[in-house]
Amino acid sequence: MSEAIVGTDGVARCPWSVSTPDYIAYHDTEWGRPVHGDIAIFERLTLEAFQSGLSWLTILRKREGFRAAFDGFDLDRIAGYGPMDRARLLADAGIVRNRAKIDATIVNAGATLALIAAEGVGALDRLIWSFAPLPKPARPRSLADIATATPASLALSKELKRRGFTFVGPTTMHAAMQAMGLVDDHLAGCSSQ
Repeated sequence: MSEAIVGTDGVARCPWSVSTPDYIAYHDTEWGRPVHGDIAIFERLTLEAFQSGLSWLTILRKREGFRAAFDGFDLDRIAGYGPMDRARLLADAGIVRNRAKIDATIVNAGATLALIAAEGVGALDRLIWSFAPLPKPARPRSLADIATATPASLALSKELKRRGFTFVGPTTMHAAMQAMGLVDDHLAGCSSQ
């Protein structure tokens, strides 16, 4: 299926979102809606990095576990994590236990703090949103019209890497841009706004 699907509740949604109540709630209340604030954006970047190679549903269902394991995404605490914290995270079944992604989260917390130290509170927010395409392109008509990476996500990936971030490839950044509302990849027939 590549067009919006009308559910039993009469609401038209993107086809990927109708398989579980978790997806429906995420689609209807979060996906594609603007996200602002350094911590909120850092959380989304982290979750998108952990999703790489996995189902988003896995991450969505472990989201509260990620919040608990990473101290509510407190940048100072995460940037200060040492070997015992890494061992704790690798043993935590409430998250995805992937050493490279855990290490990337710690590195990215430090890179976010460096960005904020250089440019002030809101620096990550401003940086991410500077890559939102303007004017915003029209909604795609079908799933086939949705890119997995774009020139904007490639440019964002390069800029984040230049600033010391890791696990921020162009496909992951496009997924983050979709999730945080920088691009609107809800299908044209979808009722979400």
